[in-house]
Amino acid sequence: MRTVVAELIDLLSLEAAGDHEWIGHSQDLGFPKVFGGQVIGQGLSAASYTVDDRVPHSLHAYFLRAGDVNQPIHYAVEVIRDGGSFSARRVVASQYDKPMLVMTVSFQKPETGLSFARSMPSVPGPEKLQSELSLYREHAEEIPERVRAQFTAERPVEFRIVENQNPFRPRVGVPRRHMWIRSTAPLPDDLSVHRSMLAYTSDYGFLETALQPHGVSIMQPDLQIASLDHSIWFHREFRLDDWLLYVAESPITDHARGFVRGEIFNQDGELVASTAQEGLMRLRERKA
Repeated sequence: MRTVVAELIDLLSLEAAGDHEWIGHSQDLGFPKVFGGQVIGQGLSAASYTVDDRVPHSLHAYFLRAGDVNQPIHYAVEVIRDGGSFSARRVVASQYDKPMLVMTVSFQKPETGLSFARSMPSVPGPEKLQSELSLYREHAEEIPERVRAQFTAERPVEFRIVENQNPFRPRVGVPRRHMWIRSTAPLPDDLSVHRSMLAYTSDYGFLETALQPHGVSIMQPDLQIASLDHSIWFHREFRLDDWLLYVAESPITDHARGFVRGEIFNQDGELVASTAQEGLMRLRERKA
């Protein structure tokens, strides 16, 4: 297993710290704060530690404060209910004794029932596309030196984006992205690892979809961007070490916020997960 993938699996595995309490640590990805997907993935891991024969089918998270990558994160899980088929958990992630994320997770005992799903859109396959990492490396000289190493380093998950463009010279486009995603090394057969890693990955590049109609890039120094909330619905089992197509679209940006929704398909065209997020998108006035 490649080192960066093993490191991410370790990152999403928490240290026990008491009754329904765990401690997580952070990666420095070059952002000024903790990556939101990391806290979602770790929070899902914490909630999953408290159930046995049930799998998560949905989670809903609110980001309350920015996190400090140099400090551990404390996760406390509250058992809300264990019913005949469903279990509910509330997770609070904290630093400095202040909550930074609040999340609810619902688990279901596996069962069969009515089945229908929309079809996957027809797009070029991942073998025909350039990886996002290779694009960053091609334009490394345009990345600020303080974060260049992080942006050009090996990654645990590869992105190949159909609508790929130079993030340093953004163009106005439609508010839609098709992103092929896959771990860069095989993963264990434990499907909880795949779910936590998808939760981590689902926040990456998602909100950027709402910037495309404006020709704005996250690299712009006058842009303040941050996730406000994030939701995931797990519909079917999947493997993140097989290619998945992440389809994101943004129906609206307004009041300094952008809203994005997503669908994730496997290569057989099956819808395996859905996502939604609202985020802050604020353009500061440039100093003269």
